[in-house]
Amino acid sequence: MSYTNGLDKPSDYFVTKLYTGNGGTQSITGLDFQPDWTWIKGRSGSYGVSNHKVYDVVRGATKTLFVNLTNAESTQTNTLTSFNSDGFSLGNDTNVNASSTNFASWNWKAGGSASSNSNGSITSSVSANQDAGFSIVSYSGNGTAGATIGHGLGAIPKMMIVRKRNSAENWLVYHASTGNTGATLLNGTNAFFQDNMWNSTSPTSSVFTVHGDAGANASGGTYIAYCFAEKQGYSKFGSYVGNGNVSGSYIHLGFKPAFVMIKKTSGTGSWYIYDNKRDVSNAMTRNLFPDGNYVEDNNTNNNLDFLSNGFKIRTVSGARNASGGSYIYMAFAENPFVTSSGVPATAR
Repeated sequence: MSYTNGLDKPSDYFVTKLYTGNGGTQSITGLDFQPDWTWIKGRSGSYGVSNHKVYDVVRGATKTLFVNLTNAESTQTNTLTSFNSDGFSLGNDTNVNASSTNFASWNWKAGGSASSNSNGSITSSVSANQDAGFSIVSYSGNGTAGATIGHGLGAIPKMMIVRKRNSAENWLVYHASTGNTGATLLNGTNAFFQDNMWNSTSPTSSVFTVHGDAGANASGGTYIAYCFAEKQGYSKFGSYVGNGNVSGSYIHLGFKPAFVMIKKTSGTGSWYIYDNKRDVSNAMTRNLFPDGNYVEDNNTNNNLDFLSNGFKIRTVSGARNASGGSYIYMAFAENPFVTSSGVPATAR
């Protein structure tokens, strides 16, 4: 089994980094790459009840969007203040650096500074990492149904997260498993809903398509999109059906996961985030929820196992394993199941 060059080491492209806030300023190091998209959430104490905040190199450090809210983008100079060669620097904002509070950060590498992309009918600014299948896309809406935007991946995106920046709006999630006739909200518990924001058109290897609605293409609106294509041994964006049993569904990924995010699409339910740094052994019980500002939940009834080649559900919770329920996920690797040199991943 062979892999795209460099993906034998997934930590070159995605890392979960945990840290403790100091209430002042500090630099978070040890990523071994400069992140281009950083997502931060408090986990503990009174400031564990904090908003999810995301930053990216295209919009620029200090430009804050709240994952669990509809607020427009704001400039907050005391939050994430810079992206560095092996991490990022923080100011004294309590949402990202409250004293003695435990935080999780999830960090992805795109392509650094953005370049102009004219593949679509709307010119976009794109930071793309084709090896890792991840791009950050900034564009301005024109209100035209069927407008196209270049994403720079050179492969078909399996998942896209789109957010309007200059006014209040929901976070729209396109997932190949649910298709082009609607979306799921990253900031909500809603089931998959029918809507025409993608103009009933699936993305291609060069562009994605939007309708003229406010969520993805209002005239005068400014937008950011996070686009993901699957890469063997590194990332997977798929679906599964629940069985309502404590020995739940096994989901084959082809790699040992470092990060898994799950959402029920056939009914209401929160998004659930698991990672290999907050839970270092099975069963995985520590949950964070993108649709709310909740403190980390450590519930032994919320079990999930990370395996050498996928993950297995270990709960009867309807939010992850209702009998006959439909679920989508996004997952990134700790290790490929087998590297290009034949080295197998080890079980936990």
